[in-house]
Amino acid sequence: MAMQLDISDIGTRENRLGSITGYVGDLKDLANQSNCGSLKGGVRCFSQSSTCLSGCALGQLSGIRDVAVIHHGPAGCSVTGAQIYTVTKQVAKKRGVVNNTVYIGTDMSEEDTIFGAGDSLHDIVMETNRRYKPKAIFVSSSCATGIIGEDIDSIVAELKDEIDVPIAAIHCEGFKSRIWASGFDLSDHAVLTTIVKEPKQKRNKINFKNFYESARDDIIALFKNFDVEPVFLYANATVEELSHISESLATVCICGTLGNYLGNGLEEKYGVPYIRTINPLGVVGFETWLREIGKTIHKETEVEQYIQAERIKYLPQIEEVKKELKGLRAVLGMGPGYTFEVSRVLQELGMEVVWAAAWHYDKRYENGEIPPAMDYLLKNTPNFEVSVADQQNFEILNILNTYKPNLYLSRHPGSTVWAIKQGYPAVYVADEYMIFGYKRTLEFAHTVLDTIRNRSFEKNLAKMVKLPYTDWWYKQKLDLFLEKTK
Repeated sequence: MAMQLDISDIGTRENRLGSITGYVGDLKDLANQSNCGSLKGGVRCFSQSSTCLSGCALGQLSGIRDVAVIHHGPAGCSVTGAQIYTVTKQVAKKRGVVNNTVYIGTDMSEEDTIFGAGDSLHDIVMETNRRYKPKAIFVSSSCATGIIGEDIDSIVAELKDEIDVPIAAIHCEGFKSRIWASGFDLSDHAVLTTIVKEPKQKRNKINFKNFYESARDDIIALFKNFDVEPVFLYANATVEELSHISESLATVCICGTLGNYLGNGLEEKYGVPYIRTINPLGVVGFETWLREIGKTIHKETEVEQYIQAERIKYLPQIEEVKKELKGLRAVLGMGPGYTFEVSRVLQELGMEVVWAAAWHYDKRYENGEIPPAMDYLLKNTPNFEVSVADQQNFEILNILNTYKPNLYLSRHPGSTVWAIKQGYPAVYVADEYMIFGYKRTLEFAHTVLDTIRNRSFEKNLAKMVKLPYTDWWYKQKLDLFLEKTK
């Protein structure tokens, strides 16, 4: 479907992609309902935890170097993007670059929520521009400004005539979507509509959408084999770099959930090919991803040479570790861009996935197709149990208690902590590159082995901790609080 790149706001993932946050069933049923158009997510009448799309939107934008992110809302809301802002600053320091980005909250008061604070927002933007001289300014709404109907679009339109840098309104009221990944799309939309310029010439570069650029040196070395340079988005990217991403040879991403909107937008508006494959996690994922890149940039021979050299080096070692992993049973709890990808990797390593919980599920991606990870699993792996839940730890602990796996893996630290308290070994897949390529897949396999071999910490902690969940809950079906949508 055509993307609306001529307006300041976009629809949520629920509206655009048919995304859901409530489901209990199995992989094949979820996919079949997606394909026939009957998939309707359930709503929980009890919810223990979740998060806000503002964190994803503003965190991504605050990673860009030398910009100003102005969050128009109460002070408590303005902390939403602070984590990525802080991490990006730390990575910049490690790289030896200076990142002068500022993250500012307008500190709306009770009086502001009654009478509005448009004039105050205008003055704050002007003072921010005068004091910090950012290369771009992003003005964000909040739940409070959304409820009172603060017209940030009009304010930003006025400011465009008063300041000489790109400025955009970001509509990320937390209540508009239960799917916080909608925030990734909002940040991409702002970059596409405000910073990216029309291409003048093709550059020998590949856009690489990732979270923290933690494997920057490895990615640069990888692409050097194919005579191209990566442009890392958005952590520590400059506004100048972003203005030229329409001139790149292709766009790739470490996570389909993260990069889908930007990749499709660049392809639709500027003709930059978007690599739509399973993610480069594990051997199969990495090789599939690399070969598609090679095909797109006409470097098939160089890619094949690289793959064969790496296979000789790492596959025997990976096969050796697989002997010790075979038969281990695992439960996963991650965002969908990793849940269905890591499920594939675990099966590649000889492990059994007994349950996979995704924090949300996209029925379709922006191009109208089902996510590649789901398509691959359906065609190549056994069926397994699946649920969709926006970080509901009480459901995860019910699953663990029922299936008693050898291992729990999560992309959320709070989730792994609760599993460990229950006595199960857990791996926090924090680093997005933890399973990237041959070397890191081998390291990941050893991490799993190390985790399951030393169980003393989990066992001792479980003896000392009294969990808030009763035997009554552990006996219930997982969908007890899931109200089916009619």
